[in-house]
Amino acid sequence: MGLMDTVSAERTHICFFGMRNAGKSSLVNAFTGQNIALVSEVLGTTTDPVYKSMELLPIGPVMIVDTAGYDDTGELGKMRVEKTMRVLDKTDIAVVVIDAEKGIKGQDTELLEIIKSKKIPYILVHNKADLIENVPKAEENEIYVSAVTGDGINELKERVAHLSGVKKEERKIVSDIIKEGETAVLVVPIDKAAPKGRLILPQQQTIRDLLDGGATAVVCRDTELSQTLKNLAKKPQMVITDSQVFKKVAEIVPDDIPLTSFSVLFARYKGELWELVNGAKAIDMLKDGDKVLVSEGCTHHRQCGDIGTQKLPQMIKNHTKKQLDFFFTSGTEFPQNTQEYALVIHCGGCMLTETEMKSRMEYAKKSGTPMTNYGTAIAYVNGILQRATEPFTK
Repeated sequence: MGLMDTVSAERTHICFFGMRNAGKSSLVNAFTGQNIALVSEVLGTTTDPVYKSMELLPIGPVMIVDTAGYDDTGELGKMRVEKTMRVLDKTDIAVVVIDAEKGIKGQDTELLEIIKSKKIPYILVHNKADLIENVPKAEENEIYVSAVTGDGINELKERVAHLSGVKKEERKIVSDIIKEGETAVLVVPIDKAAPKGRLILPQQQTIRDLLDGGATAVVCRDTELSQTLKNLAKKPQMVITDSQVFKKVAEIVPDDIPLTSFSVLFARYKGELWELVNGAKAIDMLKDGDKVLVSEGCTHHRQCGDIGTQKLPQMIKNHTKKQLDFFFTSGTEFPQNTQEYALVIHCGGCMLTETEMKSRMEYAKKSGTPMTNYGTAIAYVNGILQRATEPFTK
């Protein structure tokens, strides 16, 4: 996968935080060697978070994020701070910037406490070190730099790269199960919800993961699945299907061939599969009048088409025979308090980072709300969740 093909969800998110005029934007520009962020002496020049995809050696593909000042004021300032807090939910490494002349203030300490509570690896950067006469010895997790002279910038990159190495671990989508030389059949329905001329992201990534592992990916529509299985000289090691045709595919695939869905695969990939399986069981606990939140991670035209807004709610209603109220969010919209909902059903999260997906699960957990995802919920109401998760049981 080339640099420009590395999706946001797979990039290390390095996010810069701090008070207004601490020099965050100047530091971002010095750190990246590019004029990514607008720089001005005027307080609060950065309004919305600024995102920039790039290759940063020695880390690799990253997403650099410059945020608004945490001490922004007024009604608009409050909205900017809220957007900054949203960025924390997707932050892999936090770079907290303070003015070396002014030192750590109360709001800096408050910001650091939030970052620590979220267990985000961080480094505290004393910027504008060129303006102080005697640079003190930096404590652990701290560094003195100057965005103007460039002093300390290379060391900052090395420190961030080290944090990146600590944070990242090699994960596989399915190639750790489907070994070299084996075959997986991927079932991809082509209907009005499918993007014209291309495959959706989880399908692309699964194919690439299989190829990287030396396995063979056979791709077909649900309408050709029976014939495809007959055409194979050797039975596939696994069949992976789009969630919306799960029931149909389960009836076609013999019991001796493991079967799962892209949603279940990505729940496992991002590390939350068994929590989501437990969340699906809450479907049977729903009562008349309960509110159910259906949340999708895409910000553009809904990638899952009508599955989230129409098919899934109808499946849940048919299964529970209850009068339920469904609410929908997409993109960065996700409530930090989900207490009013009896259940949260999330998409597979292919457009979200592992960190952001876990943040959303943490919000639901703290609110006492069970959470599951599309594919897990669909498998559950169709009575085939045990079969869909069997390939991953230890």
